[in-house]
Amino acid sequence: MNPSVATPPSATDKWRRYLADLQSATSEPLPLETQGRLVRVTGLVLEAAGIRVPVGSVCEIHQDGRGADATPPVIAEVVGFSGDRAYLMPTGDVHGLSSGALVVPRPSPVRAMKLGTARHPWRRTVDRTLHLPVGDGLLGRVVDSQGQPMDRKGPLAQVHDEPVTRRPINAMDRDPVRTPLDTGVRAINAMLTVGRGQRIGLFAGTGVGKSVLLGMMARYTAADVIVVGLIGERGREVKEFIEDILGEEGIRRSVVVAAPADAPPLVRMQGANYATVIAEHFRDRGKNVLLLMDSLTRYAMAQREIALAIGEPPATKGYPPSCFARLPQLVERSGNGVAGGGSITAFYTVLSEGDDPNDPIADAARGILDGHIVLSRELAEAGHYPAIDIERSVSRVMTNVAAAPHLEAARRFRQLHARHQKARDLIQLGAYAPGHDAELDLAVRLHEPMTRLLQQNMDEPARLDDSLAFLHAVLAA
Repeated sequence: MNPSVATPPSATDKWRRYLADLQSATSEPLPLETQGRLVRVTGLVLEAAGIRVPVGSVCEIHQDGRGADATPPVIAEVVGFSGDRAYLMPTGDVHGLSSGALVVPRPSPVRAMKLGTARHPWRRTVDRTLHLPVGDGLLGRVVDSQGQPMDRKGPLAQVHDEPVTRRPINAMDRDPVRTPLDTGVRAINAMLTVGRGQRIGLFAGTGVGKSVLLGMMARYTAADVIVVGLIGERGREVKEFIEDILGEEGIRRSVVVAAPADAPPLVRMQGANYATVIAEHFRDRGKNVLLLMDSLTRYAMAQREIALAIGEPPATKGYPPSCFARLPQLVERSGNGVAGGGSITAFYTVLSEGDDPNDPIADAARGILDGHIVLSRELAEAGHYPAIDIERSVSRVMTNVAAAPHLEAARRFRQLHARHQKARDLIQLGAYAPGHDAELDLAVRLHEPMTRLLQQNMDEPARLDDSLAFLHAVLAA
């Protein structure tokens, strides 16, 4: 054997070094377990003294000890602190709690984190942030904000826990929006073409058909997985949306996360984050995901309740500054993944209070989303469904995903539609006389087929190619 040739390390040597690294890491002392006491309950906020845990940590509050006969603990999350006092927000009912109740950070498994340095290749960390189940076992299921099944189909299978808080993808690593997405809705396909990975807002007041439109997209959109977040809606609407609007065809490839209006504000916010985590999980595995969240406004309202409860000063219409900071943090987590990976195309409903287009949440959402679809109450009252106001709606990525003939046809359609709308009062009064304005004459002649293009029955899917053919046929009539 030539002594100048180095002998490669054996498998035994590699395992010895690996175990030595782990032993070095585990020899470091872990942070001491801290316990505190409940000292104050004011409205929605619990105040505890004696615990030092970071914001976002989950704690258990025990009232009658921790024995076998003890009442179930109240789960709460740390949302802020002042000096040695921690502010917690409960995820359930606080009935029965009293001063002096024991506050204990929820036990969490010790995680070995690889640092990649020669001196400290491994280090143990205690992760107390919230972890919830994700995986293929969620498909076809309805769960709450804690990942607990609500559909009485038994426990979840084929799932594992992942942290709710994630780091956003670097903007330079994201795949740009270049591929059109077939939503199955003719007015959107033809006039507001959506790109795969786009984030778009659905702006509507109450009772104008937004839930029906969401159900149509959930059933007909060309996506691998549908994630529906019902945040802050009436409890009655949850089952109706699943059975009557989503249907068996839609629920088969969907995951529904429900956080009704009677849930605490932290639970409602957690529901929106959980739905986003599920969508991110499938996107990271190369799936094309459709995320439908109803609604972004309820998410902001929940954040407003929490912020005001812990003493943050109100700003625009009672919304504190943290509300407007939280919105982009949630929205930016959707979109395309890295090049060659999956995507999350997200539709966020935005409720305009009193149909006010200048509502602060609606105004903020328009600035951070890649387009907006406005539903008109006037059209809904006239029986025009889906009640999409084409003139006030826009898709900011349509120029990137639609061909030139399609863009020209959509532009021409908008011109004729707007021309007819401006002269509508004259036409209804009988003051319109044909032959004086060729553009208006054409708009009046094409008004009926244009209206048929924009209307669609909820049980009638409209593919992207068929929508474009309909658009060209209307303009060629």
